[in-house]
Amino acid sequence: MRIRRKAVDAGIFEPAELALLGRLFEQLKLAHQSADAQDRLVSRIIANYMAGVVDEAEPSALSRKPLGC
Repeated sequence: MRIRRKAVDAGIFEPAELALLGRLFEQLKLAHQSADAQDRLVSRIIANYMAGVVDEAEPSALSRKPLGC
C-alpha cells in the first residue's frame, strides 16, 4: 500500500493513524492516476496530517491542493 510505505518513512504512526491516512488516500486518489501523481498525493496527505490537521474532512480538502497553497 503506497500510503503505508510513505507514512512509515515519514515517522511513527499508530495503527489508527495509518488507517485514517489510508482512508484519505483511497478517497482522494483518481482512477488511472500515475504513480508519480499518487506519490504527490500521499506526500500532501502526510504533510497535512503531520502539520496537525487531524479532522478527516479537513485533510481531505487540503490534500486536493499542491503543497504550499
